[in-house]
Amino acid sequence: MLNEAGRFCQNYLDNIPEILYNYTWILPEKRDNMYSFHARVRYSEVGGDCRLSIPGIVNYLQDCSTFQSEDLKMGIEYLEQSRRAWWLSSWQIVIERCPQLGEEIVVSTWPYDFKGMYGYRNFTIRDSQGVCLVKANSVWFLFDTAAGRPVKVEERDIRGYQAGKEEKLDMEYAPRRIGLPEVYQTGRAVEVVRHHLDTNHHVNNAQYVAIAREALPEELRIREIRAEYKKAAVLGDVLIPRISREENACTVVLCSREDTIYAVVWMKTAE
Repeated sequence: MLNEAGRFCQNYLDNIPEILYNYTWILPEKRDNMYSFHARVRYSEVGGDCRLSIPGIVNYLQDCSTFQSEDLKMGIEYLEQSRRAWWLSSWQIVIERCPQLGEEIVVSTWPYDFKGMYGYRNFTIRDSQGVCLVKANSVWFLFDTAAGRPVKVEERDIRGYQAGKEEKLDMEYAPRRIGLPEVYQTGRAVEVVRHHLDTNHHVNNAQYVAIAREALPEELRIREIRAEYKKAAVLGDVLIPRISREENACTVVLCSREDTIYAVVWMKTAE
């Protein structure tokens, strides 16, 4: 027997146009250094509305950049051997539509600039007809894991990326930094456990967004996400959400009991 959520998802599946199973991909743009992969939205990636969840969107984006680095032989193993790591400083993700369960999508990324210790990268998620569903900007910084500090990007760190040959995605760019609200409510504390961690043994970037989203009412429709990462949380740390709501936007500051800020997540909601 299907419960109400199961019947809702089944109804979505029954009404997905046949073209999704016999499609021809239409991509309106192709960049020299664009990396793309095709996917189909899985049941494990959707929320109660049978659409790709907010953490699911972030996971697709960061997986795409990881795949590009791995295919260029500049991924996890290379970075470990080079005592380097690319750490995320900020996200800006604009959501036009969340794809639904079973829908075919194409996820793309390209780095468009490197300056000092920073790298800048755009992303898109499109449907099978090339319509842009999600577009994003991200700022990364290069970290020397042996010295324990950020370092300036060198040619050897970006070979293969063809940086500077791509234009920035056409979108309204927000500042990297997010203002801290003075008035807030405290949400339920979250202890970092193993499933929050990635290969750096830090809380994964998508997990901060997931924790912040969980602190807000489920019925909110998120249209834009900005995240600023300040300090990496590790196993056993406790993240306390400080929640501030304003008209059509929410800010969640994830901090420690000692007021150390791990991440600030701002979300624009539907009007």
